[in-house]
Amino acid sequence: MTGGEGLITNVSDTARWVAAYRATETARADALFRDPLAQRLAGERGHAIVAAAPRMLRGGWAVVTRTKLIDDLIATAIGEGCDRVLNLAAGLDTRPYRLDLPADFVWVEADLPALTTEKQAALADEKPHCTLIRRGVDLADPSALAQFLDAALGPLGPENSPATKALVLTEGLLMYLDEETVRTMATALTRPEISWWVMDITMAMRRIRASSMFVNAPLKFEPSNGIAYFEKLGWQPREVEHLLVRARKFHRAPWYLRPFTYLPQPNPRKPGRNPWSGIVRYQRG
Repeated sequence: MTGGEGLITNVSDTARWVAAYRATETARADALFRDPLAQRLAGERGHAIVAAAPRMLRGGWAVVTRTKLIDDLIATAIGEGCDRVLNLAAGLDTRPYRLDLPADFVWVEADLPALTTEKQAALADEKPHCTLIRRGVDLADPSALAQFLDAALGPLGPENSPATKALVLTEGLLMYLDEETVRTMATALTRPEISWWVMDITMAMRRIRASSMFVNAPLKFEPSNGIAYFEKLGWQPREVEHLLVRARKFHRAPWYLRPFTYLPQPNPRKPGRNPWSGIVRYQRG
């Protein structure tokens, strides 16, 4: 089986793939983070997808680096007064169980109902460090997204106040959406209760997109103007982290890519034909 095309049957399977990389990182003596639940969530299928992935995707350095950078950005936002995280397309993410979060902090996850139900069952015997709420929702449906945001930003119980400085996380989501859906989402998230939006942006994905691995989960969104796409929609970049450069600093970049990290890096607003992947924390302009 080449490219893993028979293993990724839909976009939800990519969550098992990502969990497998987190499990492998956790097993390292010098792990950048510890996720003891990742192995359970990845299962045999997640590791089979890793094994079948093309060479340019197999090492997991991008997922590991992305995970660590987002962990740090969330901690920074909480230090700045963030009072709620909305994790859109949460997949099999386990941050509410592994991050050092206040017990009264509210974390809301949203994903497709089938994956949400599967995750709820898999982690039924685990206790998160914070107040965790899961919702099954089709985030590509504008009305469903609006209803979710209304509820997720409001008082979610007698002990919770409405959010005032929420952070939205869309890790590994936007690349699978079409441009119209991304634009609609960016507009929907422009609410006074939302202060920050953390995302990953990947540009010049020609080789990755061409891989048969993604035939059942096609990669769609790749803004030609990079991070400026969201600036035009009212979001201002607060931190912009170049994934490969940070991977080298974390000692996770493949040896054959390290030399490129010492060269002048592409402009994230005008990448042209140059590959660029990064993690960005936006704030409302």
